[in-house]
Amino acid sequence: MTILGAVLAGGRSRRFGGDKALAEIDGKPMIAHIIDALGPQVDALVMCGRDWPGLERIEDRPEEGLGPLGGLNAALHHALTRGHAGVLCVPVDVLPLPGDLAVRLAGDGAAVFARQHAVGYWPARLAPLLDDMLASGERRIEALIAAAGARRVEERFAMRNINRPEDLLWSDERSD
Repeated sequence: MTILGAVLAGGRSRRFGGDKALAEIDGKPMIAHIIDALGPQVDALVMCGRDWPGLERIEDRPEEGLGPLGGLNAALHHALTRGHAGVLCVPVDVLPLPGDLAVRLAGDGAAVFARQHAVGYWPARLAPLLDDMLASGERRIEALIAAAGARRVEERFAMRNINRPEDLLWSDERSD
């Protein structure tokens, strides 16, 4: 079973006021932390919605502006065409990522973290389901979680969603 890693990075960062993927934590961009944590856990890695050196960019499907589900849908279809069993997806703004994401989430069915549910594993076979949901106008990840029967996995660690510049203060708390 091979797993495609997908970094969801196509957002506009409106609440952040700038490109949060490039905001620095411990001297390197947030996006680099995500890539460094996710890369070793998957068989291939793609970037959804933006360019990044050394990674293949895939565009949201069926069109941009659909939020995280547009990026996930593109990744699911990419996984299908490349023969991957599923997609381990992570938004660019949730840190720190544990080194055992694939172990904790990957399996026969979909799984998400209970509090950070944009971090999840999605079997590639769910691509047609997500196509139908997006075609009907559905954009909520909670709806996909319900439709896919995703299991919710409790986090044993503190992942943070970074939406505003003040959320970066979390990195200072870690060094205390």
